[in-house]
Amino acid sequence: MEQPTSFSRPKVSLATDCVVFGFDGYRIKVLLIKRKINPFLGMWAFPGGFMLEHETLNECAVRELHEETGLHPYFLEQFHAFSDIDRDPRGRVVSVAYFCLMPTAQVQGGSDAEEAQWFDIHELPEMAFDHKEIFNMAQSRLRERIYFEPIAFGLLDKKFTMSELQRVYEVVLDVQFDRRNFQKKMLASNIIVPLDEQRRSENGPSRPATLYSFKKEDYHSFKNSMGFSLEF
Repeated sequence: MEQPTSFSRPKVSLATDCVVFGFDGYRIKVLLIKRKINPFLGMWAFPGGFMLEHETLNECAVRELHEETGLHPYFLEQFHAFSDIDRDPRGRVVSVAYFCLMPTAQVQGGSDAEEAQWFDIHELPEMAFDHKEIFNMAQSRLRERIYFEPIAFGLLDKKFTMSELQRVYEVVLDVQFDRRNFQKKMLASNIIVPLDEQRRSENGPSRPATLYSFKKEDYHSFKNSMGFSLEF
């Protein structure tokens, strides 16, 4: 049988998109950029772009996020590859999507982003490409993971109140927890520690609340020995 003398490599580009979830103390938000180039000029999309030859996918995601928003993520994780043939009018593009978690921070558009802005997850604008599909999968993954991984802490400052922690879980899962049961469960897990510090609410002369921090090193041993699951 005659063997082919040459191999034609398919022309496929690799890209990354970052679904950045943020928490402003009350609501979960997602970070979008307004495109200032075609295709989809003027439409909202996730920060992202094409991978360069010398980069890994993670390096590409970090670079594009910083160039387009000014942010450096401290929680970044791949969750899916999107490869529909017609997902990008410029040609065959496969995008590896990441979700990132952080407290909401000031952002500023850069590179090919006209502006960057946080949006409530329930009030998203029309988005470019297949980014609504990407968002839906990212939100589903966030809800799944929050039961078994301490990723909620990625949405909080290093020091937080028990009410803030409970609020994160409630808005992500769209449920309400009993305050005492939630506190008991979290303290029993031994993955947070109370600090000798308090914070007074900005909404009035209420009693100061104890601040906590997350013990990441203890979480890993706890998870390996007992498992971690938020069940109330």
